[in-house]
Amino acid sequence: MFSGIIADVGIIECTEDRDGGLDLSVITRALGMEDVQLGDSMAVNGVCLTVVKIEGNRFSVNVSRETLNCTVGLIEGVRVNLEKALRLADRLGGHLVSGHVDGVGEVVEFTDLNESWKLSVRVPQLLAKYIAVKGSITINGVSLTVNQVEGDVFSVNLIPYTLEVTTLNELRAGDKVNVEIDLIARYVERIMQARG
Repeated sequence: MFSGIIADVGIIECTEDRDGGLDLSVITRALGMEDVQLGDSMAVNGVCLTVVKIEGNRFSVNVSRETLNCTVGLIEGVRVNLEKALRLADRLGGHLVSGHVDGVGEVVEFTDLNESWKLSVRVPQLLAKYIAVKGSITINGVSLTVNQVEGDVFSVNLIPYTLEVTTLNELRAGDKVNVEIDLIARYVERIMQARG
């Protein structure tokens, strides 16, 4: 589990094909790898991946074909949002994030509002029903609050600090992003179906 509070922005240093999937090597600037062990989970642009190698401020992960089919942004040279898995004693500053990306959205608007920025994202219709005003959403691993929903498009406001410490400041209209809906919405739907 993660909180959606980004700890560092890293770079995917290299990728290598592996049986339909990929091996990624990620270099960090300030993440602090001294408490990370082999087998630990790491969120890379919102995707929960298992650390299989550690060398100083670099770590490697394996990415399956299934993960590549439902995510974006795991390519060589790209800057990525990084977060270590939560420990039970950690502060939960964002919301509970699983790192299991639900789908890929498309940026439709990224507008400067002077004190903040408005980011609007179109999601697949199947995901739209889970997104509610004042609910939580994760974009590229960043925990955010939904401000507006119109059909399959939702909007969030980004404060300058969020833009400074994440890669969301690099987004433009037409860009694809990893989206994870709130865990609670998923479970509520399943409970309602079981009652049905």
